[in-house]
Amino acid sequence: MADDVKDTKDSPEFPAETVSEAELVSRAKQGDQAAFESLLRKYEVMIYNLAYRMLHNRADADDILQEAALKAYQALPSFKSRSGFGTWFYRIAANLCLMKLRRGKRAPFSLEAMINRQKDQEEKEFEIEDASHNPATHFARVELRKVLEDGIAGLPSTYRVPFILYEIDNLSVREISRILKISEPAVKTRLHRSRLLLREKLADHIGHLKK
Repeated sequence: MADDVKDTKDSPEFPAETVSEAELVSRAKQGDQAAFESLLRKYEVMIYNLAYRMLHNRADADDILQEAALKAYQALPSFKSRSGFGTWFYRIAANLCLMKLRRGKRAPFSLEAMINRQKDQEEKEFEIEDASHNPATHFARVELRKVLEDGIAGLPSTYRVPFILYEIDNLSVREISRILKISEPAVKTRLHRSRLLLREKLADHIGHLKK
């Protein structure tokens, strides 16, 4: 998974410390291609990682990144700046992922995505004690991992997507609300429902999820 997570890059044309995002958006709206490319570089890692975590396929993640960039460029004149460019761009990509999930087969969920965080984020490890010396314990942990992966993959997309955005991408309820264009209470309801469904599937295999 570490090899699949992209690193951030600084924009050579518009250093972050000299040009604000609002200025980049303004220039891009006026047809400044370099400004738009700087905006893309700023958020391409976030978009790629979102797509990879939701689709678990590098080629699909690259396709989503390219398609989201094209849609953002085409829709830029109508961007009202009520939310940040990053949130708006993220919403475009999330919706593309949702459309792909609905069109195709359900993407397999890997617990590694829940364990490994982006390199540029504060690391929050999901600790699993080394049980290699105890075959019975090791088998139980492997079985738990498989049950959890199957449980998350089996969630309806209505509940699975906000769960992934919250539990894996560490987005806030407000951010998820803006991305999915649903109310914050609706996000909380879906997160609550996703946990209930998982607990039903996992039964005694897991104690609790993030509150």
